[in-house]
Amino acid sequence: MATLETSYLGLRLKNPIIVSSSGLSDSVEKIIHLEKQGAGAVVLKSLFEEQINYEANRFIAQSNDYPEAEDYIRNYSKANTVSSYLELISESKKKVSIPIIASINCNSPSDWVSFTKRIEEAGADGIELNINILPTDSSLPSAQLEAKYLAIVEQVVAATNLPISVKIGYHFTNILAFVHQLYLRQVKAVVLFNRFYQPDINIDDISMTSASVFSSPSDIRNTLRWIGLIGTQSELIEISASTGIHDGTAAIKMLLAGAKTVQLCSILYKNGPEEIGKILSEINQWMERKSFRQIQDFNGMLTYSKVGNPAMYERSQFMKYFSSHV
Repeated sequence: MATLETSYLGLRLKNPIIVSSSGLSDSVEKIIHLEKQGAGAVVLKSLFEEQINYEANRFIAQSNDYPEAEDYIRNYSKANTVSSYLELISESKKKVSIPIIASINCNSPSDWVSFTKRIEEAGADGIELNINILPTDSSLPSAQLEAKYLAIVEQVVAATNLPISVKIGYHFTNILAFVHQLYLRQVKAVVLFNRFYQPDINIDDISMTSASVFSSPSDIRNTLRWIGLIGTQSELIEISASTGIHDGTAAIKMLLAGAKTVQLCSILYKNGPEEIGKILSEINQWMERKSFRQIQDFNGMLTYSKVGNPAMYERSQFMKYFSSHV
């Protein structure tokens, strides 16, 4: 019988399936159900810096007759939001045995130093930093933009003893170099990739709207490429695969490419948390067919440095494909 046990962020996981940060993990009851369905770990719904500031400003706007109370209202609103999040952590730790990873969505260091310490005290097993700084300033060089990311990471890492992972998008000039900079700042893992809000346009009423929030199975391709490339650094920094994982086959591909864990979200929204058990069963059956006794027997077998033809990861043009279809 194959075993699916693995490790991530220095934590022992009964299997490599992690439920990604989302509304799926915003209550103790949901987290209990996720554990029963087989999740190896859960990343809590993010504590959003934007949300905290929005709530504070909303209360301030309602109290504009008392401008001297602005600081009090802002601090109270922040404290109330953070306290609810800390309660979710502590109560979840009492009810489940799987690792609970807190998630912080931020675009500046701001108050995260003090918040991070309180998250640690609440009992979280790790922290996933979800960072996205949209480059809307044409005068801001990319190096300065990356410096903002690294400044946030440095301050959070310095504020806690918890292992830190960083969830990023793929819009970097050199992802490998940026991941290495995260490693140098004692980040234990990188989550590839974040699925950000995407705008769309309604041509009937000529207005802005939002595109689908869910990933599709085809989204695995970009994630697979970069996990394979970064997987050569797996002895330095761990990788958790995210976006486009909708079945056991996709999960196996990510593990072969070098990911230590895979994060599920869209498929659980579409078909329910019961999909976790189905995916675990598919992984187990495949391992038995291939005579693998444990995840470590095949994890990272197809990273960039181990495949017979590394150009398969490097190729970015379709010339060979289309030349045979003319």
